[in-house]
Amino acid sequence: MFETALKSTADAVQTHLDTVLAPLGDLPVIEAMRYASGGGKRLRAFLVLESAAMHEIDPRHAIWPATAIECIHAYSLIHDDLPCMDDDDLRRGLPTVHVKWDETTAVLAGDALQTLGFELAAHTDCHPDAVVRADLALTLARAAGAGGMVLGQALDIAAETAPEPLTLDQITRLQAGKTGALIAWSAEAGGRMARADIAPLTAYATALGLAFQIADDILDIEGDAATVGKAVGKDAAAGKATFVSLLGLDGAKRRARDLVTEACDALSCYGDKAGNLREAALFVIARDN
Repeated sequence: MFETALKSTADAVQTHLDTVLAPLGDLPVIEAMRYASGGGKRLRAFLVLESAAMHEIDPRHAIWPATAIECIHAYSLIHDDLPCMDDDDLRRGLPTVHVKWDETTAVLAGDALQTLGFELAAHTDCHPDAVVRADLALTLARAAGAGGMVLGQALDIAAETAPEPLTLDQITRLQAGKTGALIAWSAEAGGRMARADIAPLTAYATALGLAFQIADDILDIEGDAATVGKAVGKDAAAGKATFVSLLGLDGAKRRARDLVTEACDALSCYGDKAGNLREAALFVIARDN
């Protein structure tokens, strides 16, 4: 059921993205936006749609924030891959945007996807209540900005030249921004749209986001580049502190499993309605890309 739901999410988001991008034409920057926002697991969108379904939100409304978060995520990957950041040539097994086009197009495509994300979250078709739409856009800005994802990326870059490797607490804070902030917003979105208590979803997403990053660190050690779709072993080669380097491979795997248990336990108040979200937590540490 989970894999079917994940595939359904990917298809729905792609259809909605195609519809949203169609009026923008076919300039290189628009083509780069389509290229960068296509594919991927759509896990963040899945969290939006599932949390919305749990709160009986109309999927015709929920598809807007689900697509919004994928635009924000795609923008972050474009910029993350740039030579001034991680300088990666591959993403999802394909040339990165700055390699396929150029750095200028990559920056502009990322900028455009970022602003599109906020536009979709605030769109009148997202929710009939303007207060709810404003809350979605405001909290998305906070999750993506200098107190969330951007903060995490800045801390990650600073760590590359720090005199001492980061501690476990420092890496946890870094990843809570870089990876966890957007995952948390995604899981909370359905509760926000229903004006419900989001505390259980926040607890779930906090554990899930950390487990996701630990799994990424494990893939950087054990993964195959062809399967992962990007270069592996870069963190170890650069001497960066990771969850694996600090906890050991077995310790990192144990910590990831414990976090998945925490995530699933946080959903107990939803009963069987949260089945797919529990499956998503298990998927996060079992994936190979």
